[in-house]
Amino acid sequence: MKASAAKESVAAQPDLMHGAGLGLRRSMLNDLAQLTSDHIDFIEVAPENWIGVGGRFARRLREYTERFPLVCHGLSLSIGSPAPLDFDLLKQIKLFLDAHQVRCYSEHLSYCSDDGHLYDLLPIPFTEEAVHYVAGRIRQVQDFLGRRIAMENVSYYCAPQQEMREIDFINAVIAEADCDLLLDVNNIYVNSINHGYDPLDFLHRLPGDRAVYLHIAGHYQEAEDLRVDTHGSDVIAPVWRLLEEAYRRFGALPTLLERDFNIPPVADLLAEVDQIKSIQRRFLLSESQRAVPAF
Repeated sequence: MKASAAKESVAAQPDLMHGAGLGLRRSMLNDLAQLTSDHIDFIEVAPENWIGVGGRFARRLREYTERFPLVCHGLSLSIGSPAPLDFDLLKQIKLFLDAHQVRCYSEHLSYCSDDGHLYDLLPIPFTEEAVHYVAGRIRQVQDFLGRRIAMENVSYYCAPQQEMREIDFINAVIAEADCDLLLDVNNIYVNSINHGYDPLDFLHRLPGDRAVYLHIAGHYQEAEDLRVDTHGSDVIAPVWRLLEEAYRRFGALPTLLERDFNIPPVADLLAEVDQIKSIQRRFLLSESQRAVPAF
């Protein structure tokens, strides 16, 4: 299927999602069982964590996907790897996406395999050659799945063989691949500290018209000039402010809270989800007030 056909197949689907979502981890299944659409608007899972899972875990996941719109954020596509694309994995992902009516499938703009899985997300060299290579692989994946996919701007800690700025690399890949963007606000902040750039300037240069939803998360401060993207702590004030700026720049896009470990009580998770909703409401209110003509 060509990219234009992939666009049409997604365009025929209902609205992707809206509001504020939460990443669903297997350890949360019981704690979040009583949540309704009053609490969260959508959920996200890594398909690799659920493909082939049966029994009670499969039933529990189905209970969630019947109550909430589902998006998927992959871990193992390894789009920048020198190894061939894993079409066996892609077949399984395609079946999973279709079985659960997944609204959006995203992956990391990085790689995690060569002869085998490396269990880490490694940076793709910011080079023109890598742009063409990665964009071609994204187009292959989109054609195979019959849908557009979104690539996430990732955190990274070194930039081997760098010939381009990170922002120029991301923009070039998305344009050439004709794919979407999963905009991770925390990753912008983390990278801005680690690599010494202005996070607002970076945010403003992203192709917001390609952004389908946002990620927000906490991180760890290793040193004054080093942040580690852990998803293991609360979101800090500068990242919340960057989220507000993203809404001003691109609109109140659906936004998902990621929390992978050190998971707090449900009430604390929902407090952060509610903060996303509050920022969205303030933005939408200010937009509606600006739209009212003065007499």
